[in-house]
Amino acid sequence: MTARTPSYADWAMLGLQTWMLGLEASAVIATRLHGFAWQTPGSDREATRMVSEKMTALMELQWRFMTGGMGSTPLAASQRTVQHYRRKVAANRRRLIA
Repeated sequence: MTARTPSYADWAMLGLQTWMLGLEASAVIATRLHGFAWQTPGSDREATRMVSEKMTALMELQWRFMTGGMGSTPLAASQRTVQHYRRKVAANRRRLIA
């Protein structure tokens, strides 16, 4: 079995997924900033949680890179990286907005 050469569509889809990550992350950021500005109950815990979640997500991703779980091509590694962060952002969005 041979690896196929990625098409422009694969890279374009990665660009779209990255753009969507940015939109989703901006909604989470706006929600958090609103809570911080109005000092909503639990906003201090949210600030601590935000930092620890970022560190955990980064360490998980680094572990996958070191163990070869990110694929063997730049496209695969990029796709899995965006997918990893989109899952984390989606979980935060569901928790904060819902």
